[in-house]
Amino acid sequence: MTTQPSQPAQPARSSLTFELPDGSLHHVDVVQVLNAGYAGRSQDDVAAHVAELAELGVPAPSVTPALYPVSPYLAQQTGRVSVQHGHTSGEAEWALVVAADGELLLTAACDHTDRALEVHGVAWSKNAAPDVLATRAWRLSDVAPRLDDLTLRAWVTHDGEETEVQSGTLAELLPPSYWVEVLRERGDLVPGTVLISGTIPMAEGVDQFAERWRVELGDPATGQTIECSYDVVPLPEPIG
Repeated sequence: MTTQPSQPAQPARSSLTFELPDGSLHHVDVVQVLNAGYAGRSQDDVAAHVAELAELGVPAPSVTPALYPVSPYLAQQTGRVSVQHGHTSGEAEWALVVAADGELLLTAACDHTDRALEVHGVAWSKNAAPDVLATRAWRLSDVAPRLDDLTLRAWVTHDGEETEVQSGTLAELLPPSYWVEVLRERGDLVPGTVLISGTIPMAEGVDQFAERWRVELGDPATGQTIECSYDVVPLPEPIG
């Protein structure tokens, strides 16, 4: 009796659905997720940020901007993120999604990160919690002429009270067109790719280790917004 060669195991993935302003739906089977880091448009500001993080024990990247692959199943549309301890937090970001037909979509995202693990490796910390994406999106081509005017904001909730923790515009970050070229050069501009943008500065004095995060991507020209939000829920205490 002959044995069949075993097939390579497929990585765990997630499926996402986005509603566009015209009411159409795009279903995306995620094949890869890439998290940009240190992706401010001013690399002088990025260098200063790297130095600040180094003082906190976070290892500096070998190059900036950085790009961290994370497990495909970590791209989620969820209202709940389970965490192992109280030292985790989100980051307001935009996400570029390559739809099944190759169309490029833009949506809001929140990269939840394990800050305790971050001091041992940024890539590790990015793989310890999900990237939460909104359920609505815009066609990148529709907002491309005014991308820098789009707003990016985040709020955290403590004891039921919401406080703004991030506020800026996409002009502060490297644009989607930069990352489209990076993906194309890598051969990664394929359906099912999700790229998370990197984030804008946090407000000083606001506790980011919150019970709830909310991120909004806004278009001042139309008044439209896209939002994702989720509760941060502690896991039960382990046994052993």
